[in-house]
Amino acid sequence: MTATSDLGAARPASPDLLRSVFRRHPAGVAVVTARGRSGPVGFTATSLASVSAEPPMLSFGVSTGGSSWPAIAETGHVGVHLLGEHQQDLAATFARRGADRFGPGTAWREGPEGVPVLDDVPAWMVCRVAARVPAGEHRIVVAEVLLGDPTGRGRPLVYYQGRFGGLPD
Repeated sequence: MTATSDLGAARPASPDLLRSVFRRHPAGVAVVTARGRSGPVGFTATSLASVSAEPPMLSFGVSTGGSSWPAIAETGHVGVHLLGEHQQDLAATFARRGADRFGPGTAWREGPEGVPVLDDVPAWMVCRVAARVPAGEHRIVVAEVLLGDPTGRGRPLVYYQGRFGGLPD
């Protein structure tokens, strides 16, 4: 293999560069929920990752400037819901600032530990928050899975090139 000095259109690091690169990285879509002081809160996350199988742990990023952060910062438990391709509208609702996320268009119920659990999702988990790690204007939340249900219907919803969609057959 021969090394080359031609790096093409390489640009210095910036928020725009990071966003541009990650638009090319398809990601599964999840909604994270919690019980807040004045009711349920939640947001759309594409940063969900499996961390450990033993014990079962996951992580996700949350903006400290987002409306859900105050509840996520205080709560001991969160709900993590994997969305199906039939739930693009739900993903958009939980991603939109100022939206009534738990209004009439969102079917949910109170689950274990008081966590809001969304209906009709392909899979959901209730998790105990283990750590909140500072990362720029975000926090990486590490959480231990307590229980869940992977038996819901639907193919996964993905986020790619700034849009929600499904996987090709």
